[in-house]
Amino acid sequence: MHQDGTVRWKTPTLAESGASSRYQLLIFTGETTRTFDLPAEGKVTIGRGRAMVNIDNPSVSRHHAVLHVGAAELVIEDLGSANGTLVRDRRSAASGEDGGRTLDMRQIRGGSAELAVGDSLLFGTASVIIRHVPTIEVPDLTGDARAPGVIVRDPGMRALHAHAALAARSLINVLILGETGVGKEVLARAIHAHSRRARGPFIAVNCAAFTESLQESELFGYEKGAFTGATGARPGVFEAAEGGTLFLDEVGELAPSTQAKLLRVLAERQVLRLGSTTPRAIDVRVVSATNRDVEADASAGSFRRDLYYRLNGISLLIPPLRRRPGEIEPLARMFLEAAAREIERGEPPQLSAEALGVLRRHAWPGNVRELRNAMERAVALCEGNTIWPEDLPHAMHADHSDVDVGVDVGIDVGIDFCTARSIDVGEPEPGKVPSLSPKENEERDRIVAALDAHAGNQTRAAMTLGMARRTLIARLDQYGIPRPRKPDSAWISKGGHG
Repeated sequence: MHQDGTVRWKTPTLAESGASSRYQLLIFTGETTRTFDLPAEGKVTIGRGRAMVNIDNPSVSRHHAVLHVGAAELVIEDLGSANGTLVRDRRSAASGEDGGRTLDMRQIRGGSAELAVGDSLLFGTASVIIRHVPTIEVPDLTGDARAPGVIVRDPGMRALHAHAALAARSLINVLILGETGVGKEVLARAIHAHSRRARGPFIAVNCAAFTESLQESELFGYEKGAFTGATGARPGVFEAAEGGTLFLDEVGELAPSTQAKLLRVLAERQVLRLGSTTPRAIDVRVVSATNRDVEADASAGSFRRDLYYRLNGISLLIPPLRRRPGEIEPLARMFLEAAAREIERGEPPQLSAEALGVLRRHAWPGNVRELRNAMERAVALCEGNTIWPEDLPHAMHADHSDVDVGVDVGIDVGIDFCTARSIDVGEPEPGKVPSLSPKENEERDRIVAALDAHAGNQTRAAMTLGMARRTLIARLDQYGIPRPRKPDSAWISKGGHG
C-alpha cells in the first residue's frame, strides 16, 4: 500500500514503471513511521488531506509545503503554513564538542530553503528526514562468515541458510514460512542471488495487496479491451520475471479462482493473458511465502491442496526473532550502520547499555522488520552520539516487568499533564555536588529532563528512561538530585493548573 492510498508493487515490474528513486522521505508522526519514495524529478506536495505526502496531524496545514526534486538539488518551499517549516541541518553534526547535536536550525514561512541528504524537516510536530533509498542486505549462503550481508549467528538460522543454499542450486519451487517481519523476502532474494538465475530479474509481489478482481490481471496480464479500462495490452508479473525469480509474498491470501489459474501456470509453464486465446511460454522460478499455516488451510479446504504441493517443493521455516536473542545486538548494530549511511551521517550512534537492555527485553512481535524500523528511527531522531531508551519507540518500554509501580501513581490523579506546570526537581545542596564523569553528567541531565517531562512522576520517568523505578531512585542519590517535590493538595484539587 503506497502513501497516497493506492496499491503498488513492492519492486518495479514493468518497463513503464520508470527508474527507481534516489531519495526517500522518512516520516515520523507520533509513534508511526512510514516512507515516501521521491521521484527523480518533479514536485511533491506536503500537507493534510489530498497532498501527495499526507500528514494527518492538526499542526500541519492542508497546503503546508512543496518539495521540489531536481536532477541536482532538493528545495523545500513553505506555502505560508500556519506553523511554518523548520529545517534542521545535520550535514555537519556528525561529531564535535556538541556531541553531534543539530548545529543549524532555520525557520521558514512563505519562503524556501535548499536541502541535502540527512536534513530534518519539521512540519508542525511531524518530523521528516531526507535519506537515500535503503538497500536490501542479502545474506551470504556460502557459509563464509567474512562475506558481507545479514548477520547469522543463531544455530537454527545457520542450519536454515544451509538448506536455503541447497535450494538455490536447484530449480525446484521454494515455500518460505514464518511470522510477519522475520525476513522472508530477504531470504528469497538470497536464494535468487545464489541461483543460476541471479542475472535475471527478481520480482516481488504482495498477493494480499490486490482484490480478487485485480489478482488475475496483475499476475497474468491482459490484452487491450479485456475489461473496462484496459486501453492497452499489459504483461503480468510472470512475463516480467522471465529468466529470473518471481516471489509471491502472502500467497495464502490468493482467491480460490486465482489459485486454480496459478496451478495451471505452474504445471504447464505457460501464461494466458486475460482476453487472449494464445498462451505464452514462460521460464520463471517461483519462490512463495506466507505467515499462514497453509498446510492446515489445505486440509480445511481454504487453500488448494494440489497448489500447496506444487509450491512446496522445499519448505523453509524462519524462526521468530524472540527465539534467537543472540542476534538482536549484532543485527541492531548493523541496522544502525546502514541507517547512518542512508542519511550520510559520519559515524553511527552507539547503543547505550540501557537501550540495549530495552532491546533484549522486548518481545519483538514485528520481528526483524520492527528492529530495523526502531534503529532507523533512533538514528534519524537521535541528536547525540549515543542512543538512549527514550530514543526508542515508547511501546518497547512496556516490556519492562521490573518497573515498580509505587505511590507516585497516585500523584497523577486530577492532573492534566498537557497543561500542568513542571515540578521543580531542585538543585543539589551546596557541598553535596558529586564529582561526575562526562557520561554520568549526560545521564544526570537525561534523568532531570525525564522528571521534568513527567511533572516529577518517578514511575513514568523511569519507564521513559528504560530503567526500574528503584534504579532511578538510586541514581537520584548517586548524582545528587533531590527527590522531586510533590504538588500540594490545593494544586491537585484545581486539576493541576496554576
